[in-house]
Amino acid sequence: MLSYSKISPELYRDAMARYAGHVQIATADHDGIKRGVTVTAACSVSDNPATVLVCVAKGNAANRTFVEAGAFALNTLAARHQPLADVFSGLVPMDPDKRFEQGVWDKMETGAPTLADAAVVYDCKLVEAKDVATHMVLFGEVQAIRLGESAPALIYLNRSYHTV
Repeated sequence: MLSYSKISPELYRDAMARYAGHVQIATADHDGIKRGVTVTAACSVSDNPATVLVCVAKGNAANRTFVEAGAFALNTLAARHQPLADVFSGLVPMDPDKRFEQGVWDKMETGAPTLADAAVVYDCKLVEAKDVATHMVLFGEVQAIRLGESAPALIYLNRSYHTV
């Protein structure tokens, strides 16, 4: 067993790679400009009111779309959505405008793009955006939920996909 007292960004990323995360696509639409990004840094904050958070890189100017839109959706992926996760993560080279041509997208309450066959969709009104180090933490009050079919979940662990 190894322990470290000096925490470099590389060491931290290596440690976080051992932290399993459910794969989701965070989406927003502001004045016809759609943004979607594959994330694992998302979780529940509260059940009353229903609130979630998601972290996106603040160094990517395109992620300002989440703040400008004032709303976002968390689209929770099932195992069958792995190709879509690759598209929205940038692993599959594709113009960001073309990403939403993959999968079937619709809208719920807030107008954020929602994946029609997602395992779960949390459609959220942005209530706070907070810069923390390299990321923006977006807090969203859930305005609508859609439960898809129950299916094996897509998880990211040790820098690869797994299903549960």
